[in-house]
Amino acid sequence: MTNSVLNRRTLIAAGGSLLATGLTAPALAAGMAPTKSMRGGSNNYRPDAPIVDRIGGGGFLMSGTVRRAGDGAPLKGQRIQIWAHTTEGHERDWHSHGATLTDANGVFRLDMPQIVPAFGQAHGHLAYDSGDFQNVFLRPVMRSSKDTSLEVHFVLQPA
Repeated sequence: MTNSVLNRRTLIAAGGSLLATGLTAPALAAGMAPTKSMRGGSNNYRPDAPIVDRIGGGGFLMSGTVRRAGDGAPLKGQRIQIWAHTTEGHERDWHSHGATLTDANGVFRLDMPQIVPAFGQAHGHLAYDSGDFQNVFLRPVMRSSKDTSLEVHFVLQPA
């Protein structure tokens, strides 16, 4: 007859054995959750903003990555739309909107005018809306209105 003792010490030892053997690693690698839209992310959204080399005179860098949910693979050629309240215009102004495409590593970059506070917060708006994946609208708030860049990451779920 085997006497099994289940207590905190045996649970910790068993959990450590699982971690040491790597049984949880595949679950972590395959578990990249999709990005959820943020409240206010679609404010002043304009469908089909043109793909541009930069918005206005530039001076502020918006950048980030786009990956596939689950395996985290980088997504090439994905259209990201960007708009904000800047030194050159309000976020509702058509000339304050532009889009860019991701490169082979799923990276996007777009130079735009300096973002300035609107409604008390310096923030940008970014959207994925191309159809292959579920739409995502983001509204990241900057740490400081003096920041000259903002990095944002998308994890997309197939549509």
